[in-house]
Amino acid sequence: MAVLKAWINEQGGDESRFLFPNSSGGRLSADAVQHALAKHVTAAQCACPSLAKKRVTPHVLRHTAAMELLQAGVDRALIAIWLGHESLETTQIYLDANLQLKETVLAKMNPTRSKQGRYRPDDQLLSYLKGL
Repeated sequence: MAVLKAWINEQGGDESRFLFPNSSGGRLSADAVQHALAKHVTAAQCACPSLAKKRVTPHVLRHTAAMELLQAGVDRALIAIWLGHESLETTQIYLDANLQLKETVLAKMNPTRSKQGRYRPDDQLLSYLKGL
């Protein structure tokens, strides 16, 4: 974080500047971001060999950041704004994929007290349905 703050201070107070500019000071292309990330993931594999089996892309990092914000209690609307989504429904696609959150919710639910098995209606229900 200290290095990032120093880099921002070095860039000056011009709001039109990019945090990570290309060689001519403009915006990095999507290909340049993917290339830089792939280079750093390859370098990180020396310290963390399990990265070789994982798919690390800018999109995966974006999704992970959204999930971390959600788990930290950040409002979904703010996450949508941060991601640049026009609609909360678009952000919801990201958030629906969080299995850990789903497991937590399921663990809080009360289990049903019925026996497992195939449902068999009683005679009264069958008579009613046949009479329709």
